[in-house]
Amino acid sequence: MKPCKPRAALTIHQDVPPKFNPSATDAAKLATFGKHPLTDCGQSRLMWRLSESSPAPPYPVPDPWSDAMDHALFEAPTSYIPPPVRDPAERLARLRLIRSRRVGPATYLRLLAEHGSAAQALEILPQIAHAAGVESYQPCPEPVALAELKAAKRMGATLLCLGDPEYPAALAGIPDAPPLLWARGRNDLLSRPILALVGTRNASALGSRMARNLAADLGAAGFVVVSGLARGIDALAHRASLDTGTIAVMAGGLDVIYPTENTELSHDIARRGLLLSEMPFGCEPQARHFPRRNRIVAGLAQAVIVVEAAVRSGSLITARLALEQGREVMAVPGHPLDSRAGGGNLLIRDGAALIRNAEDVLEILGNPSPAPKPTKCDASAQKTPNAAPEGGVEGAILAILTETPVAEDQLIRTLGQPPRAVAQALAILEMAGRITRGAGGMVARS
Repeated sequence: MKPCKPRAALTIHQDVPPKFNPSATDAAKLATFGKHPLTDCGQSRLMWRLSESSPAPPYPVPDPWSDAMDHALFEAPTSYIPPPVRDPAERLARLRLIRSRRVGPATYLRLLAEHGSAAQALEILPQIAHAAGVESYQPCPEPVALAELKAAKRMGATLLCLGDPEYPAALAGIPDAPPLLWARGRNDLLSRPILALVGTRNASALGSRMARNLAADLGAAGFVVVSGLARGIDALAHRASLDTGTIAVMAGGLDVIYPTENTELSHDIARRGLLLSEMPFGCEPQARHFPRRNRIVAGLAQAVIVVEAAVRSGSLITARLALEQGREVMAVPGHPLDSRAGGGNLLIRDGAALIRNAEDVLEILGNPSPAPKPTKCDASAQKTPNAAPEGGVEGAILAILTETPVAEDQLIRTLGQPPRAVAQALAILEMAGRITRGAGGMVARS
């Protein structure tokens, strides 16, 4: 792989109003962030509101990021990486340690570095908390950690501990690498070259096409595509790279799919790609969890590509984290009057590489070895949904449509077919990936 071309340093300037007046609820959420550089979102003034929920888990779910973790006991992170651990008792102790209140990555690593094992760290933790002014402190109870292990076994998930050979090396190098990761699917994808594709949840027709093309072409070139399983660009990138390798990093537990519309996609990724999360099973994603997820997305990848994103968006947070981690940042340009392109255009203005196609990415990063070809089982599984009938109404639609979007009403008038028949045909073609739908009832050929 050839080295990256040197370019001017990129600095992200988020144009935000100087005043921020959150509601009482939002103020309480922001107060829990403390001063951690990645969880303090006051600088970007970004808050997510989640409207979907999941059933409550059958056991208490600790929220690892419910308060200002690392700065409660220790202030600065450490570069210490724990040794590999195979002893089940020590792995359970490490799980209990990171699930304990006020223990984040920096505190976790410092405790292991100073005391040699998670079991000894758990014994001394109440004394450390008392010295820090936290009274009646108790580490995570063993039954809670055992329940999490049982939930993982039911889902077929494996535990990756920082320091283990299976833990992704690129992620282990960032300042606050997740001490533990739950993985479900193909762990071998973590050892291949990885690129991140992120963008808006409300993608345009052209942005959607660009995300699919980039994911498919970069996957064919040998890269694994990682994203955050959000609607829009994330989901499109995952679907387009299922055959070549995709990793979805989740903000909540592996068993809590957000948004729920991506439930089927998450099942496909679990079978043919990889699902990752540092959160406990049953943990529903909250606002404070998304920046944590984004730093994993950036940390896994050697470059982050922003396809479409507003100026104030989670995608720009991912780009900022990528810069802090020493990753390459790239962006797809868009129309200046389209708010969905504002973030990408801002990144390019500030020095990010302008990306028109996969060849631009390969020119900067070099071409890795091609991805393994899908097995016969995988190929047969993909043949049916990708093949759309060429005759009848579907064939007539494909004969008329081009890459330039047209209104669905105009298409119905041109075909002279019943609206119901045209709607059914469009649905079939969309599921087959032959057409794309945009805002305002616009359709175009893929």
